[in-house]
Amino acid sequence: MTLQDAFDRFLSTIETELQEVVHPPHGSLSAYYGMMHYHLGWADERLEPLQARTGKRLRPMLCVLACQAAGGDPYHALPAAAAVELIHNFSLVHDDIQDSSHYRRGRRAVWDIWGAAQAINVGDGLFVLARLALHRLAGRGVPADTIVAAAAAFDRACMLLCEGQYFDMTFEDRLDVDLQQYLTMIRQKTAMLLATSTRLGAVVGTENQETVEHLARFGEHLGMAFQIQDDILGTWGDEQVTGKSAATDIRDKKKTLPVVYVLNHPDERYSAWQLIELYKQAGPLAQAGIEATLAILERTGARRYADAVAGEYYTRALQSLDAIDGEAEAVAALHELAQSLVGRPA
Repeated sequence: MTLQDAFDRFLSTIETELQEVVHPPHGSLSAYYGMMHYHLGWADERLEPLQARTGKRLRPMLCVLACQAAGGDPYHALPAAAAVELIHNFSLVHDDIQDSSHYRRGRRAVWDIWGAAQAINVGDGLFVLARLALHRLAGRGVPADTIVAAAAAFDRACMLLCEGQYFDMTFEDRLDVDLQQYLTMIRQKTAMLLATSTRLGAVVGTENQETVEHLARFGEHLGMAFQIQDDILGTWGDEQVTGKSAATDIRDKKKTLPVVYVLNHPDERYSAWQLIELYKQAGPLAQAGIEATLAILERTGARRYADAVAGEYYTRALQSLDAIDGEAEAVAALHELAQSLVGRPA
């Protein structure tokens, strides 16, 4: 099974599961749920139904493929797949408010249209619906003790996600972020939700705890590589490919891995000082500041370093995946999915 085969097979069923979960229980709530539908790509700003690009649904796809790779029925994992997608979107709605980001996926953010107060309530609703989605596992014949284990793993991931967001926001006003702090932040904010996606799929698919742990580590290491690759694209990416302006992360003075590398490299004290002086400036960096920062990163080899670290995590991800005696078609699709995310040969 190729990755395209997997998308053709599962994407519509994932979307159906999501739509069943995010369905207004009463007509008086149609506008409230309509805002959720807008964020998820199913409605326009007037809350009219829309055939929009909803994305690849990365996390739910990892979940169902992990279930199949572990030897289970991937359709049994659909409620867990919906849960991880909804919790991801809860975080995005709140993240847009916290970052004052006016756009998400090329459209106005929920808060930008309906205000921060309503957007907070939308995010909260998505959070609760994600938890309710997990209970639908019972209707797929998943044993009660398995659902309890899945819910515990899911709740831990939610707390780590919030902790990671806390770290990310506090880093905005700091210039002393070290490598370990950065890695902890991206592990909690990004990688653990991918790890939970593969863990939940594996828990539904098998009772073999070793297989579950291998698939969870695959998701975690892939998440680390994915976030570091995103750091690289946010600094040097092609706008035509990434969909956002080049050097966006530099303009916003984010503490990405290339920046953290320069700030902490013992042989680059002068470059670190130059970077600190630039990042001390109030507000987003102007074009001259962006160009000066890019020159510092280029001179110090920050891109090579970040690319090497991403490669290490990618290798660990594939080693974890290859450690299982998994269903061959799903394992092949997971290999291809990992390659597409990080842009490296499988």
